[in-house]
Amino acid sequence: MRLFGAKEMGQDQTKQQIEKGLQLYQSNQTEKALQVWMRVLEKTTDPAGRFRVLGCLITAHSEMGRYKDMLKFAVVQIDTARELEDPDYLMESYLNLARSNEKLCEFQKTISYCKTCMNMQGTTVSLQLNGQVSLSMGNAFLGLSIFQKALECFEKALRYAHNNDDKMLECRVCCSLGSFYTQIKDYEKALFFPCKAAELVNDYGKGWSLKYRAMSQYHMAVAYRKLGHLADAMECCEESMKIALQHGDRPLQALCLLCFADIHRSRADIQTAFPRYDSSMSIMTEIGNRLGQIQVLLGVAKCWVIQKELDKALEGIEKAQELAEGLGNKLGLLKLHCLCEGIYRTKGQQRELRDHVVKFHECVEEMELYCGMCGESIGEKNNQLQALPCSHFFHLKCLQTNGTRGCPNCRRSSMKPGFV
Repeated sequence: MRLFGAKEMGQDQTKQQIEKGLQLYQSNQTEKALQVWMRVLEKTTDPAGRFRVLGCLITAHSEMGRYKDMLKFAVVQIDTARELEDPDYLMESYLNLARSNEKLCEFQKTISYCKTCMNMQGTTVSLQLNGQVSLSMGNAFLGLSIFQKALECFEKALRYAHNNDDKMLECRVCCSLGSFYTQIKDYEKALFFPCKAAELVNDYGKGWSLKYRAMSQYHMAVAYRKLGHLADAMECCEESMKIALQHGDRPLQALCLLCFADIHRSRADIQTAFPRYDSSMSIMTEIGNRLGQIQVLLGVAKCWVIQKELDKALEGIEKAQELAEGLGNKLGLLKLHCLCEGIYRTKGQQRELRDHVVKFHECVEEMELYCGMCGESIGEKNNQLQALPCSHFFHLKCLQTNGTRGCPNCRRSSMKPGFV
């Protein structure tokens, strides 16, 4: 009896200390919360308690942008889940491993771990976690510029969110869809989805973390800038940055600084843009966001082009190209080839110009970034798009004008529009 009582006391203490850490974390005393959780991790003999405290550490390190530490704790959590011999714990730990790799831009690994999660069906929590798995996989496919598969995953995640009335998940998916449509240049949808996320925060998010509001505001800022509504973009980005600074959210701070820089570049205020790009790059490098680094280098190169410093622009493009090739980010490569095309046309270097024109069209073909109806490219300029249930997407005007009983790309018969 005494042994049983001692074990129960250990479990209770573990639970109390985890809750104490959560209270500190929610009141922005992050370092104190981490100290409490690390003590629990060192001292607890309760595997379930250890699993839970590892989950807290993974979330905290994710939000602070300490992605390598996040990955380290995710690996330990998998070992703990195996010790517990519970498929629910194992699925959750593989999801955390997938997310860690997603943050580190290891997109192929993310997809692999997500597939492992999906093979663990039949567990109690699988219904709750499947939507999050689909979202993480969609983000990875988007990082690789595999747009149809990304959209397919986002639609699945949205379906899980609707079926389980999971408003937080729906909010996160809407933000990812905002990013998706920004990349393929349907700026109306790029604004619609983060606005939907902001509505969800206003209607249901009273007890949610402020990060959801910050996330939706950031994605709205990006869409507003693309639409040329620079005052609205600045207002949303300032709101997002304010929350990011309050909560020590380094990844979001980096994204907001990038957005600020892009806004100033759009206003042709290059001297104000440069230091913001530098600050963003500093954080992106520190946290390991290589996808963000490509975006910063692209923005800086465009500034040099505006200032007619073409050789400096080419230096930045070379660095960005190396990163994009390493990640397998085809859209990044396409944008770089497009920028090089303009530079070499200005310089009158025909051989280099032809080389980048060819590579640009190879990227378009590889990503299938063209409308299967009119044959014109998608993502070259702002255009309204429509996705079909098979997740192939076309110019909205082509679907409305031509009409068809099936998808021209895969010949599926249903013409009912998808979720997105």
